[in-house]
Amino acid sequence: MVLERRTVIAKSIPFLLIGLLVFVCYLYFFVDIPEIIATIQSVNPFYYSLAIAAFLLDILFYALTWHYFLRPLSVKTSFKKTFLLVWVGAFVDILVPAESVSGDVSKAYLMSKETNENTGRVAASVVSHRILSSVVTLGSLIVGSLSFLVLRHEIPGFILNLILLVSFGTVITLVFLLLLCFKEHMTRKITDSLLRLIAFVSRGRWRLTSLTSEVQRALKAFHQAIDILGAHPTSLVPPVIFSIVSWFFSLLISLLVFLSLGYPFSFSVIITVVTVYSISCAIQAIPAGIPAEVGIVEPIMISLYALLGVPVGIGGAATILTRILTVWLRLSIGFVATQWVGIKTLAGSSSSVPTEL
Repeated sequence: MVLERRTVIAKSIPFLLIGLLVFVCYLYFFVDIPEIIATIQSVNPFYYSLAIAAFLLDILFYALTWHYFLRPLSVKTSFKKTFLLVWVGAFVDILVPAESVSGDVSKAYLMSKETNENTGRVAASVVSHRILSSVVTLGSLIVGSLSFLVLRHEIPGFILNLILLVSFGTVITLVFLLLLCFKEHMTRKITDSLLRLIAFVSRGRWRLTSLTSEVQRALKAFHQAIDILGAHPTSLVPPVIFSIVSWFFSLLISLLVFLSLGYPFSFSVIITVVTVYSISCAIQAIPAGIPAEVGIVEPIMISLYALLGVPVGIGGAATILTRILTVWLRLSIGFVATQWVGIKTLAGSSSSVPTEL
């Protein structure tokens, strides 16, 4: 396990460096770097500290959302463990270039291993959490767009097209996830096709009989768990509340960053941040092959801020300061959490081995 983790990190570092190089080149050719540096140097440490606190509270309520999806499914675990695995999932999300699914898969696997619960039951909580998060993000994007129209601000054509594209992609993802949840026959067809593909690629070298039966049990548990959540709608109230609070704190990160830079605070700034935040979240969910989409998200955020009337120097500084928290601080804390989970796993394995006298 330790070796595999080190291998993943070693393979991901070059992609992170490439993304950083692309971002630096973008700053060099299209942005005034000395202006951004001067702007960052003037940052108010008090407001930026509040942004760090908002970042931590965002993760806290995100973990609470998942934890309260697990409770109705009778998955016995402590919130401390849920919180820890959320950090591990965040770490995997950043490093593995399949960001839209990699963190969720790692959380489901580790939680089922820690609790000895069927993977399908835990996966139902993770998928439900993903659906709720996508709905909240889509809602914020729609609210931001409508607010621009209500205020009679003209939305640049590029941003309007990007909003439509991102919204369409999010809706397609939501429809697909909902079909997986409520169309058991379709889910079985997809998994059977994947198993046949694996059997074809392996040319008979892998025995898939046990894997097939395990997948079938997991699918049965998955759909039973979805039925349980659907039969108890009141149990979904806490996750919905926690998810909205998590979204609020994640949005507050960018707002506090702007305040730390001394940028005039107004309702139009809030709408701008909501729009840019929602678009960047949707883009980060696309598995583009670069960890955390470093080198992709940053230029898009700076360009969106500029098109919406924010000076390039302020927009560039705000983007860098925001990404320091949402990518690099998340990566650092997630790395520590991943190491801690690995140490506990090794300790548990060694303690289960009888000592010979």
